[in-house]
Amino acid sequence: MKMRVRLTFPQNLIKEPVIFTMAKEFNVMPNIRRARVTETVGEMVLELEGEDSRLQEGINFLKAKGIEVELIEGDVIE
Repeated sequence: MKMRVRLTFPQNLIKEPVIFTMAKEFNVMPNIRRARVTETVGEMVLELEGEDSRLQEGINFLKAKGIEVELIEGDVIE
C-alpha cells in the first residue's frame, strides 16, 4: 500500500533521523516528495510504501515522537 503524508516536525526533532528510524524499524519505504526546513520547524511531504499494519505502526511512531502527521490526497488513517 502507498500513502502520502505531510509531516510537521517540532524544532527539537529537526536534526533527528526519525524518518530513517521509522523506515528501518517498521520496514516502510519513504519517498520524499517535498521538504522545507527552517531554524524552528521542518515540513515534509512523504510517500510511504509498505504493508498496511506496518504503515500504521510507523505513523504511530512519528506521532509518539511529537511529529504532526496529516494524510493527503484522500488517504484515510485511523
